[in-house]
Amino acid sequence: MSRAPDTVLIIDDDLPVRTALKELFETEGYAVALAANGRAALNHLRKGLRPSAILLDLMMPVMDGWDFRNEQLADPALKDIPVVILTAAGFSAETVRAQFGDIPFVPKPPPDTGLLDVVKRLRR
Repeated sequence: MSRAPDTVLIIDDDLPVRTALKELFETEGYAVALAANGRAALNHLRKGLRPSAILLDLMMPVMDGWDFRNEQLADPALKDIPVVILTAAGFSAETVRAQFGDIPFVPKPPPDTGLLDVVKRLRR
């Protein structure tokens, strides 16, 4: 029996970014789920999606990355899913870690190999 591919959930309101990241991860053998904002991502997760990692933009309409992360951490079924902050908002890694704790931070546009390496380290 073949193993199901690891899944990455990409949460970003920028369609070209979502598309490029989807192609990158699919090329590496990952299954990819997409959400344009935190609310849509929570809907996927609450319906049973359990990705190996979440790539989370911070600045989005409807529900931003901060609100998504707060709701994720408050939900016992979702809190242990690893998150990588992926943003072009001009925040430093130190600022992100001060707000989110010790989670990976990758500025946009991400270097392909660096982002893949971060996600590979997070895989359960």
